[in-house]
Amino acid sequence: MRTSIATVSLSGPLSEKLTAVATAGFDGVEIFENDLLGGPLSPEEVRLRCADLGLGIDLYQPFRDFEAVPADVLARNLRRAERKFAVMERLGADLLLVCSSVAADAVDDDALAAEQLRLLADRAADHGIRIAYEALAWGRHVSTYDHAWRIVEQADHPALGTCLDSFHILSRGSDPRGIADIPGEKIFFLQLADAPLMAMDVLQWSRHYRCFPGQGGFDLAPLVAATVKAGYQGPLSLEVFNDVFRQAGAASTAVDALRSLLLLEESAGLSALPAAPVPSGFAFAELTAADTEPLRAVLGALGFAQTARHTWKPVELWEQGEARILLNTGVSGRRQDSALTAIGVETSRPQGAARRAEAVLAPVVPRRRGPGDAPLDAVAAPDGTEVFFCRTGQSDHPSWTGDFTAVPPRALPEGPEGPEGLKGPEEPDEPAGTVRRIDHIALTQPWHQFDEASLFHRGVLGLEADDSLDLADPYGLVRSRAVASPDGGVRIVLNVAPAPDADGARLQHIALATDDIVGAARRLREQGADLLPISANYYDDLDARHALDPQRLAVLADLGILYDRDANGEFLHCYTATVGRVFFELVQRTGGYRGYGASNAAVRLAAQHLHQP
Repeated sequence: MRTSIATVSLSGPLSEKLTAVATAGFDGVEIFENDLLGGPLSPEEVRLRCADLGLGIDLYQPFRDFEAVPADVLARNLRRAERKFAVMERLGADLLLVCSSVAADAVDDDALAAEQLRLLADRAADHGIRIAYEALAWGRHVSTYDHAWRIVEQADHPALGTCLDSFHILSRGSDPRGIADIPGEKIFFLQLADAPLMAMDVLQWSRHYRCFPGQGGFDLAPLVAATVKAGYQGPLSLEVFNDVFRQAGAASTAVDALRSLLLLEESAGLSALPAAPVPSGFAFAELTAADTEPLRAVLGALGFAQTARHTWKPVELWEQGEARILLNTGVSGRRQDSALTAIGVETSRPQGAARRAEAVLAPVVPRRRGPGDAPLDAVAAPDGTEVFFCRTGQSDHPSWTGDFTAVPPRALPEGPEGPEGLKGPEEPDEPAGTVRRIDHIALTQPWHQFDEASLFHRGVLGLEADDSLDLADPYGLVRSRAVASPDGGVRIVLNVAPAPDADGARLQHIALATDDIVGAARRLREQGADLLPISANYYDDLDARHALDPQRLAVLADLGILYDRDANGEFLHCYTATVGRVFFELVQRTGGYRGYGASNAAVRLAAQHLHQP
């Protein structure tokens, strides 16, 4: 279907908005009146600009407070309408959005409303213009889509139809199945917006918290499917009022917007995007730094060993169990301090995953390849993190590990009886607290890209999103949402720090899974690495809440291990000190625990602020 977006959804002057809309790949645009009134371009110039960009002008909006008014007010409203029709002719727009009245002088009289809307449509038809009547959720007398349709039906004019708006429908809890009762040719326009589920005044909810489809709590797919099934043939158009979007760059917001429509069309059964399997695990996490020695020290203390080096790039491979960390000193154009810049995800069809990513507008990462390098596709997440699609160590596909050359093993750290873990020359014991794999990655997002990042990881990687949480930080609230594969093989936590410019606000971390967190923490400390100190007050409270065995509680307190549990199991976790912008978390899950220890977040954040380097 054709795609369109209201200019009110984007930031900047009208000319920049139109360029962003066209560059993203939209077919058309709704011109919001304030964007025209506040800009230097004449209606003719806007019309030419849209034509040059290949954009149709699908709608001019809004025209407010028209119907069911006294005769003297009607006369003024008709004069106002004639002036708008003249502007629309200059624009080349042939559809005007008329919102249900919120004016104090409007009366509750459907027959009068229908009569006056019929008169308006008759005047519009003389200019080759049609009227789309929309029920505002806060309309004075008309606030539901089925009520608006009854008035349109009663007016019975070929130039008068209805506009369906998902926010106005779903925010009131109206049943979209009733759309089937509206003839498709009388649905003149469909506007789409999602929103988080909130208990607040619907007008404030609409003006500040709308978001793109898939970023909120509304189920838009059935509404879209019902509208198309009714016979609607117009565009899918986005009308989003959002304080964050209006401050973010128009270009990236427009791409995010179109991605949301592509995914909505897919979920509504209107189109088919390239399918790709959900990733099964992490192939690697890549850290970059000008000086990687501090990271090497922490990895060594965690039990990792350098096993290989890239054949021609300044990249080292460190491994333990199935966990792989890449250390990259090629930081040209990047931050000089340590940062998490890329992840690799395991998939059975890397090329299919890459095709899926490109189809939903994920930007492809240019990659220099040596003559013998394995093919490795990557796209950039909204925060700039590179996501590589990998098939590691399989005979039917080149493995990225083939680009690395093995290095001699370093001597194992000394334990109480010689080199730690050695039972004999040929039968090494597994060290206590061995890391098994990467449990999850936590990425702190730019403040204006949190919703975009959530949609990206779900739409590109097929991950499922948990509810958004607000976590207490000493300087505000951290907004957090986890996205994960159904089996938990890939878990990514997306965070937004409360102070975008504060030191440390963009910290990232890698969580490593172990079956023995006590052993892992002890080994880490014995190797001289710093564990994040946790207040004794936390353990007093932990004892009060969970009544743990005193000996076990003492061990947890000694090592700074945090504890959580739910009906399915337990979660224990602790943290290393921060290196640059990166720190590590050790986690142990028992039973069916699937969370991330959110109840401990405030304690961890306070400790990190107190002990940040």
